[in-house]
Amino acid sequence: MHVDPQAEHRWLQRLVGGWTFETTCSMGPDQPPAQSKGSEQVRALGDIWILGEGEGEMPGGGIGRTLITLGYDPLKCRFTGSFIGSMMTHLWHYNGTLQGDVLTLDTEGPSFNDPNQMSQYQDIVTIRSDSERTLASRVRLPDGNWHDFMSATYRRVT
Repeated sequence: MHVDPQAEHRWLQRLVGGWTFETTCSMGPDQPPAQSKGSEQVRALGDIWILGEGEGEMPGGGIGRTLITLGYDPLKCRFTGSFIGSMMTHLWHYNGTLQGDVLTLDTEGPSFNDPNQMSQYQDIVTIRSDSERTLASRVRLPDGNWHDFMSATYRRVT
């Protein structure tokens, strides 16, 4: 089976390379935001998929490792992918859309308040330039509003 790369696949290829990042994460309503640093290496799997392997400081100590996969399904007109981390047991499935240089990835995962309940989340990737991108993570609250809990700025190394 052969797939011709679409504009959406070419957009993903812009993420390929070595990156460093700095994050700010909300650890709770009565706690100050936690900051950490790390790196990510994004590589292509052909012209259709990208895989990002990250490593960074964890709030409270230790090193966390992550793996993200992203692609585009032209039949569904949706981005698709997954995310896993060494600090969690949940496999996150992405389903997303692109508007300009903003990729919004919808997913579902354990609630912050009750791990037996599921919540809706979004990871929002914005390419600001060839050498900088951002990631914002948010959760939908029971009242329907979105709450931003993490932001990261990535800077290209290679």
